[in-house]
Amino acid sequence: MSQEPWRPSHATTLLIPRARGGRARVATFLLLALCATALYLAGEPLLPAARSLTFHFVALEIRALLKGLCYLAEEIFHLQSRHHGSFWRALSACFSLHWHGPMLLVCGSAYVALLHGDEQPLGLHLGLASLCELLILALGLQKPSAVEMSEMSERSKQNVAHGLAWSYYVGYLKIVLPRVKKAMEEFSRANPNVLACRETWKLHILVPLSCDVYDDLEKADSNIQYLTDLTETTLTRAGTKKRVYKHSLYMIRDEDKLWPCAVEYATPLQSLYAMSQDECAAFSREDRLEQAKLFYRTLEEILKGSKECAGTYRLIAYQELGEAETHSLSREILWHLREQRQEYAVYEENQPHNPSATLSSTELDLQISYSDLPQPLRSDGF
Repeated sequence: MSQEPWRPSHATTLLIPRARGGRARVATFLLLALCATALYLAGEPLLPAARSLTFHFVALEIRALLKGLCYLAEEIFHLQSRHHGSFWRALSACFSLHWHGPMLLVCGSAYVALLHGDEQPLGLHLGLASLCELLILALGLQKPSAVEMSEMSERSKQNVAHGLAWSYYVGYLKIVLPRVKKAMEEFSRANPNVLACRETWKLHILVPLSCDVYDDLEKADSNIQYLTDLTETTLTRAGTKKRVYKHSLYMIRDEDKLWPCAVEYATPLQSLYAMSQDECAAFSREDRLEQAKLFYRTLEEILKGSKECAGTYRLIAYQELGEAETHSLSREILWHLREQRQEYAVYEENQPHNPSATLSSTELDLQISYSDLPQPLRSDGF
């Protein structure tokens, strides 16, 4: 009975989160419309409603002002090291002067204009608002949620994963990937029967989301056997003379068949794993998993935008199935190798057939002019 081909337990699209869209902003506008409609249908008098609305805006701007003052009390002690000795720089870092200043002025003026007829003095309103906002700040009730923190760091490209992905690309992949196919061709000429499938002449980069990286692939899976090393690339980099870059070629066992493959782990994952083991890094296992997924997504985006690396790599992200499944890694690699073959076959089928590109022998004869054929040196025929 034939065994069905193994497929990854989780698709990459399910493992790796996509960048967040603008649904939260859309939800904000929808709730804003619902709230405005509810207030309109409530039939409240316009003047008290406007007064309450402007007071809430004033309270929000007072919060921003007080929060900025609290931060400024710390930043003035770091003028030289953080703000190049400029008090204006420190002030601008603590306050969004181009927005909160005019907003506070406009809302305050509107509130004073609408305060006519209110028995409570303006000072009491401002004092109570300031007291409430300072209590909120002191109790930490306005801290951003985990989702907000994650979105801010992703949008500003300030995650650990972003730095690791860019470092991995600029310091390594950008150097070695453009040379992979040449190294494969050199090996194929010397060993014509080993690398028969040109569509898999790529560097296969393993991205285990657990960040558990084996130094020896043969120990990770007994169906992965080391074959040889490809041609080395020697460069002078960052003060090191003749720095060597090379890749190892492995044979992946598939029952009675062997598949050659250049494969290696993404080494920055070792840094993520080490950080999660070091208390000084304050990096939990949940943080490590999130950063590993973000590392894959960022690296994929970088490589997709790199013309010089196009067609030279294959990213393989996977979730380890545990110690019970001893050959999950080799099966994961084999699945990607088969996928590349199928993708290449589909690409070949979709290529339009151009008859003019392949000419028969009779067509070639017709295209050769008799004046182009060799002529005798003497005109008399001797």
